[in-house]
Amino acid sequence: MKKTATFAIVHFCVAFGVTWIVTGSWVLGGMIALLEPAANTVAYFFHEKAWEAVQRRRARLAA
Repeated sequence: MKKTATFAIVHFCVAFGVTWIVTGSWVLGGMIALLEPAANTVAYFFHEKAWEAVQRRRARLAA
């Protein structure tokens, strides 16, 4: 859990830093830093579900 928490902090800082450097806006940097990791987490969940389905299908076809 500690590794996940520290990665979330790193992800937030990267998202904020990149947005701030590109736009010069602290507000936009903060907004993107909150929204992008949340959206990415949801996308990752569905990616994992799709990957599991592909693995199950491969296992069925191999059997």
